[in-house]
Amino acid sequence: MAAQSGNQDADSEPGFECSVQELRALMEYRGREAVDRLRADYGGVDGLCRRLRTSPGKGISESEVPQRQRAFGANSIPPKPPKTFLQLAFEAMQDYTLLMLVVCAFISLAISLYQKFRSKSNSAAAASHGDDTEEQAGWIEGVAIAFAVIVVVIVTAFNDWSKERQFRGLQAKLEQEHLFDVVRAGQLTKVLVSDIVVGDICQVKYGDALPADGIIVQSNDLKVDESSLTGESDHVKKSLDRDPVLLSGTNVMEGSGRMLITAVGINSQAGIIFSLLGAAADDDNGDDGEAGGGKKSGNNKAADVDTAAGGSSGAAAVAGNRAGRGEAANAAETVKLTGANRGGSGDNHDQDLAADDQQQPEAPKKRRNFGAKEKSILQAKLTTLAIRIGNVGSLVGGLTFFILLVKYCVITFAPPPTGAGESLNFTRDLQRLIDFVIIAVTVIVVAVPEGLPLAVTISLAYSVKKMMKDNNLVRHLDACETMGNATAICSDKTGTLTTNRMTVVQAYLGGVLEKTVTKKFEDYPRRISETLCRAIAINSGVTSRILPAEKPNELPKQVGNKTECALLGLVLDMGRHYDEYRSQAPPESIHHVYTFNSVRKSMTTVIKRDDGGYTLYCKGAAEMVLTKCSCLLDSDGEERPFGRQEQEQVIRRVIDPMAGDGLRTIAVAYKEFGPRDKLPDWDAEDQVVSRLTCIGILGIEDPVRPEVPLAIRKCQAAGICVRMVTGDNVNTARSIAGKCGILRPGENFLVLEGREFNKQIRDPATGQVTQERFNQVWPRLRVLARSSPQDKYTLVSGIIASRLSASREVVAVTGDGTNDGPALKKADVGFAMGIQGTDVAKEASDIILTDDNFSSIVKAVMWGRNVYDSISKFLQFQLTVNVVAVVVAVFSACVITDTPLRAIQMLWVNLIMDTLASLALATELPNDELLERKPYGRTKPLIDTTMLRNILGNAIYQLVITFALLFAGDKLIDTPIELGSRVPTEHFTAIFNAFVLMTLFNEVNARKIHNQRNVFTGLQRNLLFVLIWISTFVLQILIVQYGGMVFRTTQLELSHWMWCLCFGIGTLVWHQVVISVPISILPTCLEIGGSTEQEIDQILEDEEYDQMGSLTDVETDINKKGQVLWIRGLTRLQTQVRVVNAFRMGLEAELDRRSISSSLSSNQLANFLKSNPSVDYDDHQAEIICPPDV
Repeated sequence: MAAQSGNQDADSEPGFECSVQELRALMEYRGREAVDRLRADYGGVDGLCRRLRTSPGKGISESEVPQRQRAFGANSIPPKPPKTFLQLAFEAMQDYTLLMLVVCAFISLAISLYQKFRSKSNSAAAASHGDDTEEQAGWIEGVAIAFAVIVVVIVTAFNDWSKERQFRGLQAKLEQEHLFDVVRAGQLTKVLVSDIVVGDICQVKYGDALPADGIIVQSNDLKVDESSLTGESDHVKKSLDRDPVLLSGTNVMEGSGRMLITAVGINSQAGIIFSLLGAAADDDNGDDGEAGGGKKSGNNKAADVDTAAGGSSGAAAVAGNRAGRGEAANAAETVKLTGANRGGSGDNHDQDLAADDQQQPEAPKKRRNFGAKEKSILQAKLTTLAIRIGNVGSLVGGLTFFILLVKYCVITFAPPPTGAGESLNFTRDLQRLIDFVIIAVTVIVVAVPEGLPLAVTISLAYSVKKMMKDNNLVRHLDACETMGNATAICSDKTGTLTTNRMTVVQAYLGGVLEKTVTKKFEDYPRRISETLCRAIAINSGVTSRILPAEKPNELPKQVGNKTECALLGLVLDMGRHYDEYRSQAPPESIHHVYTFNSVRKSMTTVIKRDDGGYTLYCKGAAEMVLTKCSCLLDSDGEERPFGRQEQEQVIRRVIDPMAGDGLRTIAVAYKEFGPRDKLPDWDAEDQVVSRLTCIGILGIEDPVRPEVPLAIRKCQAAGICVRMVTGDNVNTARSIAGKCGILRPGENFLVLEGREFNKQIRDPATGQVTQERFNQVWPRLRVLARSSPQDKYTLVSGIIASRLSASREVVAVTGDGTNDGPALKKADVGFAMGIQGTDVAKEASDIILTDDNFSSIVKAVMWGRNVYDSISKFLQFQLTVNVVAVVVAVFSACVITDTPLRAIQMLWVNLIMDTLASLALATELPNDELLERKPYGRTKPLIDTTMLRNILGNAIYQLVITFALLFAGDKLIDTPIELGSRVPTEHFTAIFNAFVLMTLFNEVNARKIHNQRNVFTGLQRNLLFVLIWISTFVLQILIVQYGGMVFRTTQLELSHWMWCLCFGIGTLVWHQVVISVPISILPTCLEIGGSTEQEIDQILEDEEYDQMGSLTDVETDINKKGQVLWIRGLTRLQTQVRVVNAFRMGLEAELDRRSISSSLSSNQLANFLKSNPSVDYDDHQAEIICPPDV
C-alpha cells in the first residue's frame, strides 16, 4: 500500500495528495467494493478528507476555491459555439415553396437574359415579346422574386439568431440562481453550483439532484435514484458501510446526509458520459452531413428543449439521445452542472412511494412515448388544418398548371380555326411553361398560410415572456395554449391555496387543550417543556430555521420546511432556542432517521445518548402518530397509560375540532431505550416506532391567501372546476376548501379521503379501477383528503380518460413533491411549485409557479386563452386573404390566361405583410373578458362556424370588388382594361392596391372573433398593432408609387387611391353585416381543425403507460429523463414550418456541447443509453427549497 500511495502522491495535484485520475477511478466502484477500496487506499472517508485537505465537519474556506478549481477543474462543461448566421439562413431556406420560387426565378432570369443577348434582330425580338420595354425589363421579375426570397430568409435567420441570444442570456441569468447547501469554514451556506469544488462538504437531503460526484461523510436513511446513470429503477440505499458513492445527476429520494465532493464537471461520472456521447454525436453529425443538425429522422418528434439541472445527467442524456439518432446541434452557452437544493412541503409532503418498500407484481411494460405530450390540443388542431390547407393548395395549384398548359397547347398548336397551328418554339414555349409554373407556385404560396407558423411562434414566445412577469415560468411552450383549454384544476392546499406561513395556535399538552398558545417554558411541567422542545429541535431538518426579520416591521423569516418552522417558532415563543438542543445532538449522535414519506406520514429520529442508551423522537399526522402511542404525559408530566378508547376521545375532542378550524394537527411523541435494554433491529420500523409516549398535539394554522377566493370564483365563472387534493385531515381540508370557495353552499359535492375514494372507484372483485365506477365519483368530487401520490395520479388519469363531457376534459394539476411527478406528467398542464417544489416535480411539470400562488394559475388561464384567440384571429385574417387570392389567381389565370396578382406581389402579401400581421395580432394583451366564456375543450374545431362565416363573408366582399375592377374597372374607377399585357398597367395596379387595402382593413376586423361589433375596443392598449398597421400602409404606398417593374406596379392617381381607400373602409362596414348573419345557416360539416374522439384517444394513447395502473414505473420513466427546469421547444407543425423549426433549432443550439475525450466502460454507456431512450435536456431555475413537510 505504501508503494501505491507513493505512486499516487507522484501523480497528485500540486498541494494535494490525490490526482484527478485517482479520484475518477475511485468513483467507478460501487457497493461493498467501494467501501473496501476507500478503507484500503485512504483509511476511510476521514483519510480521504485529510488527503484533500478538508474537514468533514468544517469543510474548506472560501479562499481555497480558486486553487481547487485550478487543480481539479470547475463544475461546468465547455460549450460549442452557437449556430452561425449562415447555418440559420440555410435552415430557413428549407421551405419547399421558397425553393420552388427560387428555381423558377432563376430559370425565368436565365431565359430573359438569353432572349436579351441572343443574336437576333430587334424585329424578331419584338415579335416574340410584344415590345422593347418589356424585353428590357423582362429580367426584373426573376430578380425581384429572388431578392424577396432572400429578404425573407435573412429576416427569418435574424429572428432565429436574436431568439437564440435571448434564450442564452436567460439561461446565463438562471445559472446565477442555482444554489446548493455547502459547509464552508464550519458554516452551512448556499453557493452557486458552478462554484462547488473538490473537497467541499455538501449537505444533501430529500428532493436534491446531486451536482457532483462524492463520498458519503454521514447519512440518515439515505436512498438515491440512480436510474439516469445505471438504468436500475430501484432506489439504492446509501451509507458509509453499504455504498458510500454518490453520483452527479442522481436524485435523493429519501433521507439526508453530507457528502465529500470528489469529482466535478467533466471529471464526474455524468460528465464523462456526456463527453463521450457528445463526441459520438459529433462523429454522427460528420457522417450525416446535416447542416444545422436540426432534422429528425423517422417519426421522432421535436425534442424537449430543456437545460441541464441536477448535474450533467440531463446534458448527458440529451447527448446520448442525439447520438443514438445521429443528430448533432450546436451549443450556445456553458452548461453548469446544476443541482438545486430542493425539498418541499405541501399537501403531499414531498411523498415517496418507496418502491423498494412496496412490492408489486410484475406487469408487462409498455414503452411510453414522452414526446407524445408535445402534441398539444392546439397543435393537433393546427396540424389537421395545415395538412388540409396544404393538400387543397397543392391540388388547386396542380390543377391550375394543368389547365393553363392544356389551354396554351390548344391555342398555340391546334390547327385553325381551333388554334394558331404554330410549330414548336423552344424558347417561347419554355418561357410560357415557366410562367405557368410561377402562377401555379403562386397559387400554392397563396393557399398555404405561410404566416401561421410565425404567428404561433410569436404568440407563444411573447406569452412566455409576459407570463414570467405573472410568476409563471413556462418550461413547455405548448402549455401556454393548453392551459387556455383547461376545464379542471386539481390543486394542492399548502402554499398554493394558503400562505404557507405556519404558526402553532392551539396545543394539547398535559391533557389540557389550549385554544390560544401563550404559555412559556416555565408554565408547563419541566418534563413536558424539556421533552417537547428537544423533540422538536432534534427531529427536524437542519435547514429549517427561523431568521430575524430583515426590516423592523416584518415578521421573522421562515427558512426551510414551513411545518417545522412553525414548531421551531413555538420553541422560541416558549423562551428557548432550538440551536441549544441541536448542539447537544451533533450529527454523529444521530443513529437512525425514518424520513417522511406518504406511507409513514411522520418523521422519526433516533439519538444515541452518552449513557449508551437511545432516545427516539417522532412527529407527524396526529391520528397516525396516536395509533403508535401507548402512554401520555399528564398534567404533572408523568407517563400514564393511553389506551385506544382514550385515543378516540382525544381525536373527537381535540383533533377534529382543530381540523374543523382549518388547522393542521401534529402529534409529538418519544420513546427511550435504556443502555441495558435489548436493542431492536433498527430496520424493523414497525417494531421500533411503537409503544411511544405522546407529548402533545399541536394545531398549526396556515391562513388562506387573501387573493385565492377571488381567483377561484374567476375560475368557476370561466367554466373551470377547481378540486383540492391534499394530504391533510379531511376536516382541515373541508374547512380550507370552504374558505377558498371550492365548496359552495347548495352545491352537490363530494369530500372524500383517499381510502374511501379508492373504495368507490375500484371493483370489489378485482381491486382494479374501472372507468364506469370512476365516472360516478369524479364529477361531484371537490376535495380529496389524506391522498397519496397514487390517488392524485389516478384522479388525473381518470378525468382525462372520461367521456362524460362532450368536449373531453383538459386537466391541470399542481404538485411539489417527488412523487407528484407522475400526476404532473400525466396532466395536460402540470404546475410545479417554484419555492417548495423538488427537482423531480419541476422536471415533470410544464409551468413553474415562482410564487407558489394559485392566483398565478388564473393568469396562466388568461394567457392560454389569449394565445388560442390570437392564433384564431390570425387564422381568420390569413384564410380570408388565401381564399380571395386563390380564387382570383385560379379564375383569372384560366379565363384570361393572366393574373392581376403577380408572384412578386403575392410574396409581399403572403410572406411580408402576413408576417407583420402575425406580429400585430399575436401580441394582443389578455383581458378579463377571456374569463367570461367556457373553455373550448379538446373537440371544438379551430375553424368553427363563426369563424367560417366571417372568413367567407369578408372573402365574398373582396372577391366582388376584385372581379368588378377586373372586368368593369373602366366604368367603376375610370381605368382602361388591359388584359394580357406583360408590362405594369394602371388596371392591374389598382386591383392589387384595392386587394391589399381591403386586406389591411380586414386585419382590424380580425381583432375580434366572438361576434363583438366594436372592433376598435382595446386598440389603444396594443400600440404595436397600430404601428405595424400604419407601417404596412406606408409600405404599400411606396410599393405602388415607386415599385415599378420590380413589383409590377405603376403610379396611381389620387382619385384611384381614394377609390381603393373606400373599398378598404367598406370592409369595416361589410363586417358588421357579416356578423349579423346567424351561424345556424352554415352546416357544421364545413368546420375544420377539430379533433374527433378517435384522434383524441390516439393522442392520449401515445402518452399513456397504464391509465389506472402502477405509479412506480411511471415515476421511473420520469426520473430517467434527467433534471429539469426551463423550456421545451415547439413541436414542428406538419406543413410550412420554416419559422417554427428555425425557432426550435435556435433553442436546440443550447443543448449539445463540445466533446471531450474521456474513458468510459462500455457497460456504463450501454446502461445509460438503455435507461434513457427519450431524455429531455432541461435548464432549471434553482430555488431555496425546504426539506419534506409533515
